[in-house]
Amino acid sequence: MSTVAAHPEHGPEDPCPEGVELYARALREGGIDSRAAAALPCLLGTGLLRPAARDAARLEPVPPAVVLHRMLRATTDRVAHERRREERLAEAFAPLLRADVRGAEAAENPAIRVVSGTGPINEAISAAMTGVVDELLCVQPNVHYSDSRGAAAQAVAMSRDQALLDRGARIRTLYQHTQRHMPLVLARYEQLSGDVEARSLDEVTDRLIVADRDVAFIPADGDGTVALEVRHPALVEFFASTFYRLWWQATPMYPQTVHRPSLNGVTPRQRAIAGLLVEGHTDAVIADRLGMNIRTARVHIAKLATTLGSESRAQLGYLIGRSGILDRGA
Repeated sequence: MSTVAAHPEHGPEDPCPEGVELYARALREGGIDSRAAAALPCLLGTGLLRPAARDAARLEPVPPAVVLHRMLRATTDRVAHERRREERLAEAFAPLLRADVRGAEAAENPAIRVVSGTGPINEAISAAMTGVVDELLCVQPNVHYSDSRGAAAQAVAMSRDQALLDRGARIRTLYQHTQRHMPLVLARYEQLSGDVEARSLDEVTDRLIVADRDVAFIPADGDGTVALEVRHPALVEFFASTFYRLWWQATPMYPQTVHRPSLNGVTPRQRAIAGLLVEGHTDAVIADRLGMNIRTARVHIAKLATTLGSESRAQLGYLIGRSGILDRGA
């Protein structure tokens, strides 16, 4: 018992040879028996054959020009429908796109961007520094400046730092105590000219750069070849605040770069307390921040008040701001 193979499916733009041959025969003979086309449903599907009006058992051919015109018109209608749909979608999304201006800006200036490679990192930092008009804050933990990468980075930093100082901005850098007498660090502050100051602590955070409180750079790996460029305002402000909390506790490294307060008798520790006072912290918080007991903190606050001529806590904050000791000491 033989079986007839199934007719493979195909579109009208790719007619099968069997269908072409049977349709040509229908044209020559004016029609064919419907059983002859049973194995070729493509002819009925495309409309090339249709049941004869007078004999249901026969199929008659439809002129190919008529079928082609019908198919092209259907295609044109589909294209027109899709175009109308595109227009409706564009109109529907137009107000959403206008409302998403901030989203587009965020896509162009992401809050956090990963920068990979020493070269790209230096380029990103240099680009940020070209716009600095107020201050550059830096934390530099222990670095092996004897290696080639450290020396090369120092050479790049010197030129861009001096350009920043020449614009009237200032640079504040925190080091660890172990770097106070390193030749390359000493040479840096002998060569730089302008409002630049360095201080040191026993322990500092990992590397940090904050430019005008607009953008910050922090490491994203252990070897310094990947960094994060941070532009989220809350994060950048957090980094800057953390820097100054360390700064007030640090020891000046180069006396010739330290700006002395206009009022004599204000010690570095009292100036650190003054910075926390104007931030509105209580005596207990100040003592905890500076690593002293609350009684000692209050003694320093009393001495600061006497030096500035303050008669109340509220007046002390006003006099600290008016004296300018924090502006010149920061």
